[in-house]
Amino acid sequence: MKSKKVVVIGGGLGGLAVALRLAHKGCEVTVCEQGPAFGGKMNRWVSNGFSFDTGPSLITMPWIFSELFEVAGASMAEHIEITQLDPMSEYVYPDGTKFNYSSSIPDWLGTVRNLDSRDVDGFLRFMKLGAQLYEVSKDTFLRRRPLDWPKITDSGVMRHLPWRYGWGNYDRTVRAHFKSPQLRQLYNRYPTYVGSSPYQSPATLAVIPYIEYTFGGWYIKGGLYRIVESLVQLAGKAGIRLLLNSRVDEIEHAGSRVKGVRLADETRLDADLVVMNGDASYVKGMLRENGNGAIRDTGLIQKDRSMSGLVMLLGIRRTMPELHHHTIYFSSDYRREFSELFDERKFPADPTIYINAPSRSDRSIVPGDGETLFIMANAPANDSDAWDESQIAEARRAVFARLRAGGFPDIESDIVVSDVWTPKKIAGRYLMPGGAIYGTHSHGWKKAFLRPGNKDSRIGGLYYVGGSTHPGGGTPTVLLSAQITSELIERYEIQ
Repeated sequence: MKSKKVVVIGGGLGGLAVALRLAHKGCEVTVCEQGPAFGGKMNRWVSNGFSFDTGPSLITMPWIFSELFEVAGASMAEHIEITQLDPMSEYVYPDGTKFNYSSSIPDWLGTVRNLDSRDVDGFLRFMKLGAQLYEVSKDTFLRRRPLDWPKITDSGVMRHLPWRYGWGNYDRTVRAHFKSPQLRQLYNRYPTYVGSSPYQSPATLAVIPYIEYTFGGWYIKGGLYRIVESLVQLAGKAGIRLLLNSRVDEIEHAGSRVKGVRLADETRLDADLVVMNGDASYVKGMLRENGNGAIRDTGLIQKDRSMSGLVMLLGIRRTMPELHHHTIYFSSDYRREFSELFDERKFPADPTIYINAPSRSDRSIVPGDGETLFIMANAPANDSDAWDESQIAEARRAVFARLRAGGFPDIESDIVVSDVWTPKKIAGRYLMPGGAIYGTHSHGWKKAFLRPGNKDSRIGGLYYVGGSTHPGGGTPTVLLSAQITSELIERYEIQ
């Protein structure tokens, strides 16, 4: 039987994963990455001996990564070294409260008890809710496309359904479990993992804190980009054709079936199958079905977009042992912050700040002394924001004002290297509308659980993979997206 020719558009984590899975099934695979490096948002910036991950800072559910390495005929342990983080993070509040989020149940329950003794029971009930949601989703939502889910009346689903608190508003569910304002703010942060507001998201997202706490947060020695480097190496061994600086401008099709792609330099690549690993909303333009044939026209309107972010990568000359690997400095008015982000669509006046300092756990990423700091604040994914020097400077002032208020030391004179990623830069580099990191937000049940499908409903041979499609954003879910897509291709295309 003649092998299927497959073109994967985009060499992000999902694109590399689906390429490896399809090569394992005997397909002839080409990956076209528009940028100068593979990995998509999971990328790296290196300057003066300081090495930075520019995207995700930890992984969870590590066995899903291990499964992919096994498919490629390799052992994850032979390629990367993973370490579980404890504490997972430090939380700092405007009222001066500060504590570690420990992965040790006895330690964490002691912290919870000190905040509000009633919340010990609340935390355990919240974890039970997350466990029920996980049991429902692990073999349905996370492993299959919606069309293949079992019926809700099936006994295997029914016995795990959290009938109370599992289906309403996320913030209300958090408030029903916690009395402490600090713990309410902590657990309300989790919908931001999928670029969304806790005040508009469904309570089913309570599965996210459960997954992180139960399965842990893991760091990769040398940085998470080591995963990408390993997958690229395995792809080469599998005979996958890997093309950099190769932007696909058009998906060619004859009637209702794909026949290939055309690159920006007019190169044509024939294909029996095309897998989109960019934002799914761009496909209409790439099919030339939007009237003017512009690839960058997208159907993802601003009000449906997930958040973007303002990221500062800072290499610091002095060593700062007082830093934790992860620290979150909360804003003084969380509800107001999300109203600014989603309703007013502006950078918050008082943003919550996330600091990732991986050099606290891994000295291989700094040139001797010093620290690598990844400093991020959420931002709206707007097309109209210029993000010029003036806007960047204003946002930077707000970021450092919150850090100073939380007791973070003055580092301005110690900055050796610096790189700033704005929503505009993210949008241009990764072809994400307005820099929307997760495609659509998860506000409402439909947006959260009925994302663009893995198989196109109209064009034969066209498939999707990655954070903008089912089952959604996050490194393990992107790998699950690749598994779902490859299984659909095997079912419908490989005979």
